[in-house]
Amino acid sequence: MPAGGHKGKQKKKRMLCCNWNFSRGSLIIFNPAPASFPIQSIINSKKNSIKLISKQEIIRSSYSSSPANSSTRSKIAMEAVIKPPKRTFEFLTKKPYVPPSWASHLNPIPSHVFSLGHFPTPIHKWNLPNLPKGTEVYIKRDDLSGMQLSGNKVRKLEFLLADAVAQGADCIITIGGIQSNHCRATAVAAKYLNLDCYLILRTSKVLVDKDPGLTGNLLVERLVGAHIDLVSKEEYAKVGSVALTDILKAKLLNEGRKPYVIPVGGSNSLGTWGYIEAIREIEEQLQDAKDGVVFDDIVVACGSGGTIAGLSVGSWLSDLKAKVHAYCVCDDPEYFYEYAQGLLDGLQAGVSSRTIVTIQNAKGLGYAMNTTEELKFVQEIAEASGVVLDPVYSGKAAYGMIRDMAENPKNWEGRRILFIHTGGLLGLFDKTQELAPLVSNWRKMDVHESIPRKEGTGKMF
Repeated sequence: MPAGGHKGKQKKKRMLCCNWNFSRGSLIIFNPAPASFPIQSIINSKKNSIKLISKQEIIRSSYSSSPANSSTRSKIAMEAVIKPPKRTFEFLTKKPYVPPSWASHLNPIPSHVFSLGHFPTPIHKWNLPNLPKGTEVYIKRDDLSGMQLSGNKVRKLEFLLADAVAQGADCIITIGGIQSNHCRATAVAAKYLNLDCYLILRTSKVLVDKDPGLTGNLLVERLVGAHIDLVSKEEYAKVGSVALTDILKAKLLNEGRKPYVIPVGGSNSLGTWGYIEAIREIEEQLQDAKDGVVFDDIVVACGSGGTIAGLSVGSWLSDLKAKVHAYCVCDDPEYFYEYAQGLLDGLQAGVSSRTIVTIQNAKGLGYAMNTTEELKFVQEIAEASGVVLDPVYSGKAAYGMIRDMAENPKNWEGRRILFIHTGGLLGLFDKTQELAPLVSNWRKMDVHESIPRKEGTGKMF
């Protein structure tokens, strides 16, 4: 990686940033106060707020390779037109999708998109500890995308569910781990659109015959009425996710239902458009920034491959040209290079995944398993910056990034980095026992006996 990504750029002035979110009709204000960190060796040289709000209407996404798409591309020239703010009821509506001009040659292009999330998500400075000399890190808060903390999954589901509705589906099938963020997001989104949801969840063989409980994502899934089928990890490994979803699909078809299958993580070529669209959103936010912010690198967790495929091809095709670094939390880099290549080929992108993304291993003990050091890192970052990372995805990605910076500081010096927080907060609730020793900052309040006491003085509402 070349060093010196943003040296010599003009210093930024602190400002209160206020602007309209034109695509959603709401006022957003940013003025983040600089954080103080208890962790040693903190680089905090530029404590600036930054105006990063989109002013351009994003026309957003169901799948279609119809020639009708080419007729809509003439509308791309209007992307730069600034529209006056107006309040509308666009949430949960389906609209025609017009791709960014730089992605208009990809094929097939989605014809429609559902509005399921709250976009654009904020970008702000992230004052992390122990950064190399001159390195700056910003964070894009896709954990705030809405839909009950559904994170990056919302962007993919906007396209996938538009396709499901277009095909006349009356229920959705998807599959993942017992605490899958994607499965929970799918269950919520399906109910938004009056669709039933069937989840195949992978668990241990000693628990496959028992009630899965109500911890974390499971609570939300069961509250919204998702149908849950449990399968052991061993069975999953031998049969595979595609065969398992096909079995359930055949069963539902025999019952007269019209199921639509979404793959693990929503990661197919259609779902990839969610993060191609995210690159357009980032570009628009940077265009509105008054201080000429340019990102040299994008860092993100990788768990199923769709997010990194969309980010990397989008950054490569657009003017952003940031190098994408992915930290895989399961399987291995070789697997994800090949899987991302399949997604890119499915869009006729004409580029090698190895050219546009660098993938490193960050799975540690294994998927959804954490070392004490990783959980301590999550706790320290939360205490230092107020940003709560999940233990399965972004926590491991940030941990891997900081470790790589410590081991190879020259590769990161002078770089301006955008870290994508992909969400997953509810996954922390499955780690309460491991986290308990790290957050023992409580005590009984000492109220001296000399303090006057009178029954009924304190009202408990």
